[in-house]
Amino acid sequence: MDDTLTQKAINLALKCDWSEAIKTNLKILKINPSDIDTLNRLSRSYYENGDLTKAKKTSLNVLKIDSTNNIALKAVKKYKQSKVKKINHTKNIDTSIFIEEPGKTKLINLINVGSSSTCACLNSGDEVILTTHTHKVSLIDCEGRYIGRLPDDLSAKLRNLIKGGNEYKAYVKSVEGKDVKVLIKEARRGEEFKNVQSFPRESLESITETFSDSDL
Repeated sequence: MDDTLTQKAINLALKCDWSEAIKTNLKILKINPSDIDTLNRLSRSYYENGDLTKAKKTSLNVLKIDSTNNIALKAVKKYKQSKVKKINHTKNIDTSIFIEEPGKTKLINLINVGSSSTCACLNSGDEVILTTHTHKVSLIDCEGRYIGRLPDDLSAKLRNLIKGGNEYKAYVKSVEGKDVKVLIKEARRGEEFKNVQSFPRESLESITETFSDSDL
């Protein structure tokens, strides 16, 4: 296997250059048509490039080789729930959003997660929107669809901080079925809480990592 081509395919996916990622993964498959990792990458690339039919067909080909392949099984389930994605050739994943900042970032599992079809449309690096309510803080996607909400203790704390002028951004870290992890980042600290950390004394999970095949 040509490791250089493999790394190139991974780098192209990181840049969301899906058209070139497709070409590169196809080159690898000419060398080894049964390479499961490459087939899974190709399936993801087809999906992100708006070709749901080829994406599903490629994942089904993986299952012909390995009927228990977890990535392909999840992909097929996701594709069945998804409408054709809008093609986005220009979006780049800014990996700096996943750099931990003590006291300013927190990785959290959402609760009361929304529909499977909404979750299926989420990808690592997607920015989502925090919305405050009387007794909770929920998250919605860019189209206003409900994703899930924060645990009650964190919701209460963030509502208070936001009322005091703090601002936060949130990004999807990972999606496994209806298990959605979101990174919350302090974007601005209000005058009232200028000396108060949003997330003090936390042993934060390291989240600066390469987007591997498991992110499919």
